[in-house]
Amino acid sequence: MQVILLEKVGKLGSLGDVVKVKDGYARNYLIPQGHAKRATAANLAEFETRRVELERVQGEKFTAAQELGSKLEGLLVQITRKAGMDGRLFGSVSNIDVAEALAALGFTVERSAIRMPDGHLKAVGDIQLDVALHADVVVPITVSVLGDHAQ
Repeated sequence: MQVILLEKVGKLGSLGDVVKVKDGYARNYLIPQGHAKRATAANLAEFETRRVELERVQGEKFTAAQELGSKLEGLLVQITRKAGMDGRLFGSVSNIDVAEALAALGFTVERSAIRMPDGHLKAVGDIQLDVALHADVVVPITVSVLGDHAQ
């Protein structure tokens, strides 16, 4: 299916690009999330009339992401969980837990923006995670998992 991108989508294209994607990806993600529209003649004409507005909105989102990124960069987030004597957690720390910890510090970040390449954190220690605030703004934060040793 051919779609017009209404904003920059990582590894796919930028605003205004007409790209061919799998039907399910377009129907289930890109179109419902407002990232794209079907590439019909009417939608192409509508896009060209709205291009300036969409570019302005895209620029505002990018600027806001850069400002938040400058505040988040290098931030240390501490999360305490019950752990055994060997340092393994009873359970795990997920991106939801990291998003809640950031919210407690006053930063609003979508949980889907927190990248955990090795999956959930299952041990005590410090780990560096990336937060993707925008397709072009990815900042590192440090998550320190502290163990609350049960006796």
